[in-house]
Amino acid sequence: MKYQIKETKDLTEKEIEHILLLWDISAWNTMKSAYFRTFFKDSEFHFMLDTDENILAVIRVNFDFTLKIAGTSYSFAEAVGLVSTHKKKGYGTALVRNFKENAIQRNKDTIGFCHSDLRPFYEKCSIEILHDKAKMIKESIGSEWVNSEDDDILIFNASQETKELLNQLSAQNNAYLITKE
Repeated sequence: MKYQIKETKDLTEKEIEHILLLWDISAWNTMKSAYFRTFFKDSEFHFMLDTDENILAVIRVNFDFTLKIAGTSYSFAEAVGLVSTHKKKGYGTALVRNFKENAIQRNKDTIGFCHSDLRPFYEKCSIEILHDKAKMIKESIGSEWVNSEDDDILIFNASQETKELLNQLSAQNNAYLITKE
């Protein structure tokens, strides 16, 4: 297996098709590669590849992710869209471990989110988990602020101050996802 990173603009048509197939999100299934490159322009893709350069696992890094906490905006790299071609083969685990090492080497605050049923997977990958803290993040849906559907915040790399900031999230101290118009 080989670990590889590509910017969105460097993805091949075949890679984009494969990523969309793996993600299997109905609203994106017919997305054309030109639109994909525009839609994910602030992203980077991390892969585990086999010897023939076929994708075994992929994770996307969203560099356009900001949380407002107590009136201050904090930007993070957000890890999303982790998926493997086959379950229980170790591809996702290998990718997460390589990805974490890369985030540490680049010294970029990098977080992700998961549902509680995925805790054992991330624990096996030695990812620090802030239990039930993702629920304290509010997202704007129409004119309302609603709680995130995720349970936990995953820490791939973060300073002690950032971890403490995120760990202090509560029903009385929410974070708000800031999206660009």
